[in-house]
Parts: sequence; structure tokens; C-alpha cells
Amino acid sequence: MKKGMNVWSLPSDLSLEEQFKVTKEAGFDTIELNVTENIVNDSIVTNDLALAEKLDLTLEADEEVLNQILHLMEKYQLPISSLSTALHWTYPLNSNDEKIREKGKAIVCKMIDFCQVLGGDTVLVVPALVTTEQPYDQAYELAKAALSELAPYAQDKKIVIGIENVWNKFLLSPLEFRQLLDQVNSDYVGAYFDIGNILQYGFPEQWIRILGNKIAKIHVKDFKQSIGSIQGFTNLLQGDVNWQSCVKELNRIGYDGPLTCELSPYKVNGQQLALDTAGALSYITKL
Repeated sequence: MKKGMNVWSLPSDLSLEEQFKVTKEAGFDTIELNVTENIVNDSIVTNDLALAEKLDLTLEADEEVLNQILHLMEKYQLPISSLSTALHWTYPLNSNDEKIREKGKAIVCKMIDFCQVLGGDTVLVVPALVTTEQPYDQAYELAKAALSELAPYAQDKKIVIGIENVWNKFLLSPLEFRQLLDQVNSDYVGAYFDIGNILQYGFPEQWIRILGNKIAKIHVKDFKQSIGSIQGFTNLLQGDVNWQSCVKELNRIGYDGPLTCELSPYKVNGQQLALDTAGALSYITKL
């Protein structure tokens, strides 16, 4: 298995090239960029170049921007195997508002387009948000419908839609997660499984075994169950994840992709996180 870096884990003031440089020098094998929207002030999209250098990959990225990223990938010999986004918290695929649902689906398609150009194979998607206004059963059906609609586009582009388990009160069992993927029934809709996100209400090694070949990519973080809230998320090897059991199951299902860290940046000497995490992943991948 490879060592992957999601750039959310790095200091937010680094430029795109600095993100690549820090990630490569720490010894990572892959880098995961995050698709965002342009910053809008008073309904005006900023074009300030100094600020733009610090932004993530945006929905408005054109051929020139993608070519710059391709140049960085070649310069640092650091491939992109997947893209992530937080935009489906704002534009959920199960929104009661049809316009928001369509925006969410358009974001998935844009991510797929970017990922294909950048040579990756997977995009991360939050499949639904369960709320008081959007009950669980309706969220499930709308998410299934959206993923079924998006699957042919993903197949045409040969990019997998990896739906992630997050704290969204949805897909709370590995059996249900597998059921949804089986119902969508596409080789291009799979699981982007986050090991740390599961620990509060399940055993990640069991989820890995049950999801099996439906797993397209893996996110890693650790979690302290004694805290039990969002403050319980922590760096690798500092929480309660049974890494040996997780690696055993990943090896059993034949997973050989990256373990991509998605961690909170350090408040001081933020670039040190890359070095510490690379060391932890070197240990974990050899278990």
C-alpha cells in the first residue's frame, strides 16, 4: 500500500507548489487535492493572483490551471490518484431543493472531468445528509437515484465515484453501505472508506471485510473513543484504531492503493505533520 496526503492536512497558507513540495519531501507516494468554489465577496469572484495561489482546485479551473497541476505532478513525481471535496455538505445529492441536487450532481461531473485530466481514478463524494427536514429513508432513495444517474458518466470517463462514510447520520452499518452499492450496481460507484470515521460506532476492520472489493480508496485518521466527539479525532497511532487488524483485512481483500491521511493541521510548525504522518504510515503499511 502507498502513502497518500490530502492537502487539507497541511497549513492553509501554503501555495499549491508548496503543498506538492512538502508532501514529496516527507516521503508520500500520492497527493489528493480538494475541489472548492471560488471565494465570493459581495457576489464578485476574486481574481487576485496572490490569493489564488493559496486556493485549492476550484470548480472554475480551466485548462491552464489543470496544466499547471500536471506540471507540478511531473516536477515532483507525485501523482494524483483521487480528488476530494467538501461541497456536498453545501449541495447534498439528497436535498429537497431540486436545484441544489442538480448542483451537487454537476459538481460530481466536474470532479470526474478534472480527475480524468489529472490521471486519477477516483473522486470522493458525500452521498447524503440526514436531517430533520430530510428523513433517512428519503435521503437513501434520493442518494441512490443520484448515484445511479451519475454512474454512466463515471463509467464513460473511467473514474470511480467513491462515496465516503462521514458523520452525516447515514449508512450507519456496513451491510447497508454494501446494499446501497449493490443496488446502484456499477463498477464505477464504490466506497471511499474512512477508517477513523467509523470507530465511534463500529469496528473498521469489520467494515473493510464486509465492503470487500467495493472499496475504491481509503482515508486514514485516528480516533480517541474516550472523548467520543469530533474532538476525539487525532493523528495516526494516537487513538484507538486497531491498525494491525485493519491492514490484515486490507491485505486480505487485495487493496494496494494509497492510505490517504485526512488530518487537522498542526497549529505550530504545520509542515511537521507531513513528516510525522509519513513515519506513522511507514509503520502501519508494514504491519
